[in-house]
Amino acid sequence: MSTAAAGRRVALVHDWITSYRGGEHVLERIARLFPSAPIYTLVWRRGASSPAIESHPIHTSFLQRLPDAERRYRWFLPIFPRAIESLDLAGHDVVISTSHAVAKGVRVPPGAFHLSYIHTPMRYIWDLEDQYFPPARFPWPLSWYVRRTCARLRAWDVDTSGRPHALLANSRHVAERIRRHWRRPAEVVYPPVAIHRFAPVDGPRGYYLLAGAFAPYKRGELAIAACRHMGRRLVVAGAGQDEARLRALAGPGIEFRGWVDDDEMARLLAGARALLFPGEEDFGILPVEAMASGCPVIALARGGALETVGLRAPAEVLERARAGVERVPGGVLFGAQTVEGLTRAMAVLEAASFDPADVRANAEPFAEEVFDRAFAAALARAHAAWRTAR
Repeated sequence: MSTAAAGRRVALVHDWITSYRGGEHVLERIARLFPSAPIYTLVWRRGASSPAIESHPIHTSFLQRLPDAERRYRWFLPIFPRAIESLDLAGHDVVISTSHAVAKGVRVPPGAFHLSYIHTPMRYIWDLEDQYFPPARFPWPLSWYVRRTCARLRAWDVDTSGRPHALLANSRHVAERIRRHWRRPAEVVYPPVAIHRFAPVDGPRGYYLLAGAFAPYKRGELAIAACRHMGRRLVVAGAGQDEARLRALAGPGIEFRGWVDDDEMARLLAGARALLFPGEEDFGILPVEAMASGCPVIALARGGALETVGLRAPAEVLERARAGVERVPGGVLFGAQTVEGLTRAMAVLEAASFDPADVRANAEPFAEEVFDRAFAAALARAHAAWRTAR
């Protein structure tokens, strides 16, 4: 347990617990540091997360009682602020929230310290509003209601950005978005990646891989089009709202595997020529898992990929990558989010050689134990600064 919380009553807050993805992995690692801490959340789908998380007492908001809320919780986005503010944290003097939506806006008791780990300010009301809620998707007056709701959520997001006493960001990219939207500084603590589950293996690497939870902003269609144009084999592993559209674009040499478990994903990464990552992510767990497998990554030179795939690359190389194509220790970065930009990057990768052990070295700074130490140290510093300023 962190010395900042020794002898104190700690509460953990998370947006919702309905699956086990990167955000829940962060929650799990923090929960291991505080084994007796209860977890507060908007909605919980029992059995959908990890045993480590569900070993804690879990308290939910009034949303839990609404019809089918465990699966259709996103429908209640307009009342998320009211739901998170309804959680009663009385009796706790240290509150740690992990937030990609509204958790950082929770109300804490007077005299309690609140640290919030920010995965991202809500992307669907800020940078990606038009992608999540395209105007043509909603007829009037529903389109007016959607825009008005997003505007109200942005106002609430800014108004409550001062509630945490300290902020941590999961990347420098997110720290910059926090500064831009909330006008606050945030210390960077990279999220934990279970790199021990991945390892380079000997053998042929005969295909490109596109994987993850498919959404329009991830631009999976670029990977399909690039591989069709170059006549390369592409394995597609994942599912999501954009899956049907991607399947419709497929052709010869494009193989869909659907959603795969962790062991199968590790095998796919170990056998891939490269992971194709053409979308912009705030951090991006999958590229780190790929590099831990010795698999280079071809990634858009924006967002978290500059900090993971581009780790150990000189600043001038990263700057050139934003406008062109550059080989970096973790793979290849490209600047133009187009089929041509991606095919150029694939050509650079195919002309190069990568040592799997050297590629894996790019993943090691993101190991779970590195996160545990960095988070505990950041919590201690933030708590000490808060106590001094009181």
